[in-house]
Amino acid sequence: MSKGKKEKVIAIIPARYASTRFEGKPLALICGQPMIHYVYTSVAKCGVIDELYVATDDERIARVVEGFGGNVIMTSAKHPTGTDRIAEAASKIDADIIVNVQGDEPLVKAEMVEQAVRPILDDHNVYVTTLMSKINNAGDFVDNTIVKAVRDVNDDILFLSRAPIPYPKTRQDFVVYKQIGLYAFKKPFLMEFVKMQQTNLELIEGVEFLRILENGRKIRGVETNCSTISVDTISDLCEVEKYLKAKAKKRG
Repeated sequence: MSKGKKEKVIAIIPARYASTRFEGKPLALICGQPMIHYVYTSVAKCGVIDELYVATDDERIARVVEGFGGNVIMTSAKHPTGTDRIAEAASKIDADIIVNVQGDEPLVKAEMVEQAVRPILDDHNVYVTTLMSKINNAGDFVDNTIVKAVRDVNDDILFLSRAPIPYPKTRQDFVVYKQIGLYAFKKPFLMEFVKMQQTNLELIEGVEFLRILENGRKIRGVETNCSTISVDTISDLCEVEKYLKAKAKKRG
């Protein structure tokens, strides 16, 4: 890449219809709008994004996205992870940086996307980032569905685990972070990552990004003060709708 050339930033939202826990989740209605619409609309407001796509293998999702004016890239139905789906979509478009925004984060904010991208734009030595936020309650600290993150002095990730880390053996006054499902990659590294063999710790913990660490590569951990609610169940969906209704009532 020539010096001074603006890097092209593409955001991709992976969305699949089939889900063992919540079939059709991207199309689930929240206050009358499909969840994927909330995610797409929020990400589209980010000023550093040049283009935005939904990557899906399902025509129902594609029709809904195109119906509200969104861009769609059709992908294989055989991808084991959302990152693999993102990589296939990225291979079909011209881009320097790829942002992976989870389709089950209806409360995602545009500023979170920029926070994930900014370190890659500002530092050529950073090739992948993950957002992280403070955990404020003990329940989340011990919840094994929440991935905890610890960083070194350079803000690079030391480890990711479903276990409560760091363990407070000698100090009670400390900060705990959770990983948020919003990642940014330099495109060449994304393509390298999905070709890596799955690693031991990744399979033990069920945490995909441990593959990067086990291969000796760095992940920049970017703290955000924004909070989100990931939708994994119907009850999560109800919580999001309750939040949005309360917010609307407060506005007016």
